[in-house]
Amino acid sequence: MAQSGRAARDVAAAHLATEHAAAEIRAEAIGKNFGTFRALKDLSLNIGRGEFLTLLGPSGSGKTTFLMILAGFEKPSSGRLMRDGVDITAQSAEERAFGMVFQGYALFPHMSVEQNIAFPLHIRKIPAGEIRRRVGEMVARVGLSGHERKLPAKLSGGQQQRVALARALVFEPPVLLLDEPFSALDKHLRGLMQEEVKRLHQEFGTTFVFVTHDQSEALSLSSRVAIFNHGQLLQLGTPQDVYERPANRFVSEFLGEINLLPLQDIKRANGSACGLCEGKPLDVPSRAHAGKTGILAIRPEHMDLAVVQRTGPVNCLAGTVTATTYLGSATRIAVETQGGTPLTLTLPTDRAALTLSNGPALWVTWPKDKGFLLPEET
Repeated sequence: MAQSGRAARDVAAAHLATEHAAAEIRAEAIGKNFGTFRALKDLSLNIGRGEFLTLLGPSGSGKTTFLMILAGFEKPSSGRLMRDGVDITAQSAEERAFGMVFQGYALFPHMSVEQNIAFPLHIRKIPAGEIRRRVGEMVARVGLSGHERKLPAKLSGGQQQRVALARALVFEPPVLLLDEPFSALDKHLRGLMQEEVKRLHQEFGTTFVFVTHDQSEALSLSSRVAIFNHGQLLQLGTPQDVYERPANRFVSEFLGEINLLPLQDIKRANGSACGLCEGKPLDVPSRAHAGKTGILAIRPEHMDLAVVQRTGPVNCLAGTVTATTYLGSATRIAVETQGGTPLTLTLPTDRAALTLSNGPALWVTWPKDKGFLLPEET
């Protein structure tokens, strides 16, 4: 009888572990219409088990609509959603049992910290002893020890955010969805909470899907970034991929400052390309773009200033410094080329001061392999 009881508990524990294991999600041609407005257009992507995927894009790009479809709060107009190979498109939010952290925290104002965290466990009828154990562990893990009896109104914004995270993770969901959770926090607190979320993801191993319009937040937190615009998925890749190898001009400009130089009469050989900009030849890795014209794009941090023209493995354009902005350890420098193209560089302040002491007429240089070629497009 004792062995039979232990076997039953082992089976139950195995079932619980399977139920709470990080999930793999696949979206297949998901579309969403609001009347005549098409908010999502045949979106397909895979979300790996245990990964941290960030949905990034401007307001109205479709990222939050997709998150609501993942949560089960919205039904897609077309396509289907799969979890570990099972179709969950018709499942309700309750049936999916994903964790959710809302932009406004959505804490119960009349409940204490520990009561807020315990709420999803009570709903699931977890035994009282287990609830106390889990809540105690979560309070410690999110750094709220000593605040258990406080109401949300007595907490700072960062502390309220920690309660929301603890409440969403305490029942060990297979997926945690986060809808711009740091938008109400100041810059310093936002940075601290980013570190906290990254740590919790590593500790729990849960699949995280995070929505933001903050580029640096997406690049620093994610294992992969999905970039949205006008209801379409424009690029999906690692932070390094999307930043250093953007698929198109929108992605390159949305992910930070970028310098764009028009190229004419592009010729290719041995994996590289050479085109004319203001009558001068510039080299760039050819990548996939195959047109005779295109855009050579370079990040400001990859550019430098020189007092004489350079040759070899670098491109070089003559220019005139038009403005400088002191940023502390770095200085942003605005340059205009001889043909009137504006460029922006970011240099260490000491180096910038030394170079600028030679006067405003200088040479802008950058390694040939640091640029990337984009198609001309509006």
